[in-house]
Amino acid sequence: MSTTMPAPGYLGLIENTPGLPATAYFDTERFQLEMARIWYRNWIYVCRSSELAQPRSFRTFDVGDQRLIILRDEAGVIQAFHNTCRHRGAALCLENKGVMRGPGIVCPYHAWVYNLQGQLLRTSSKRNPDGFELHNHSLYKVHVTDWQGFVFVSLAANPPDFSSQFDTPINRMDSWHLSECTTGHVSHKTMQCNWKVFWENYNECLHCPGVHPKLSQLVPIFGRGLLEERDDPQWPAHEAEDDPRFKGGLRRGAASWSMDGRASAAEFPDLSAEDRRLGAVYMTGLPSMFIVGHVDYLRVVSLLPLGPESTGMRIEYLFRPETLQDPRFDLKNLVDFTDLVMSEDAHICEVNQRGLHALPHERGVIMPEEYVIKQVHDWVSRELMRP
Repeated sequence: MSTTMPAPGYLGLIENTPGLPATAYFDTERFQLEMARIWYRNWIYVCRSSELAQPRSFRTFDVGDQRLIILRDEAGVIQAFHNTCRHRGAALCLENKGVMRGPGIVCPYHAWVYNLQGQLLRTSSKRNPDGFELHNHSLYKVHVTDWQGFVFVSLAANPPDFSSQFDTPINRMDSWHLSECTTGHVSHKTMQCNWKVFWENYNECLHCPGVHPKLSQLVPIFGRGLLEERDDPQWPAHEAEDDPRFKGGLRRGAASWSMDGRASAAEFPDLSAEDRRLGAVYMTGLPSMFIVGHVDYLRVVSLLPLGPESTGMRIEYLFRPETLQDPRFDLKNLVDFTDLVMSEDAHICEVNQRGLHALPHERGVIMPEEYVIKQVHDWVSRELMRP
């Protein structure tokens, strides 16, 4: 490896940088701490608001050992509550999703009745005890927000400002008109790895040449093990070139992330020339999701920790509404490609997890091109230390 000093503007790490302790990826107590201080305090992506299209529609959502109800009330407002009756703690909704049969939530155990704003309307007792007030026994509310058709919840008493939820300005993907998009396909995977292993893999491309051969052909700079032009310590040597191997973006002649590089659906008309050249624009919202904008579709990937060494992943594909009605629309062309890439990522994350228990392996090393992993680790550490 070259020891030449990097050119000014180089993005990579210079100093030898250790990774997190190996136990951070499998220790049960550490996992519970991360759930309490990261997953229960930040904004977590739940679903598209179109899944709650009509009044009284609901779905349940579990994060860790916290079980929630998210619903749309009669006024069209999305509400969120802990799925817990105030009587003796029974679960209120036993189905994963559906439409409330009446204008209220009825506990299946003792038939306490709440309205869709969470207020207790009546108990089943013949007489309520002295001092018992209905308004003191409303459901436990959960913060919820509908941003551009994406529903997020936060269990924190005072959640973070949502405008700082993403690693880019919150209006970065306005050209895709996110709120107007329609879900065309959803897939699920369960990865046998810690949730941080996935985020580390997501934030580097040293693995791309060996793990993602087809993706590396589509995005030539990935084939060099780099994410960005300035990840190369000697990037100015190719500054004047427009070759995608050095500048990033799709290979010449390609338009989108698909099996053949073609756009498989109606393209978003308001994208900039730079967005089209890149072929993929990312917005990342730790800890639970990221959005990728392509010229013809959006990919939404969300994570949920299932245990210290198990993580659920959901992949949603969003399109312009007219796309799904177009007989020329080739869903398979793009889904097969992204499923290939995500399956390769899932597999290599599991490979990573398998080796972490080695007794002498105290921690790994973050290499220069993995500077975003260092940023993720710093974020995790700050969150764990936050009061």
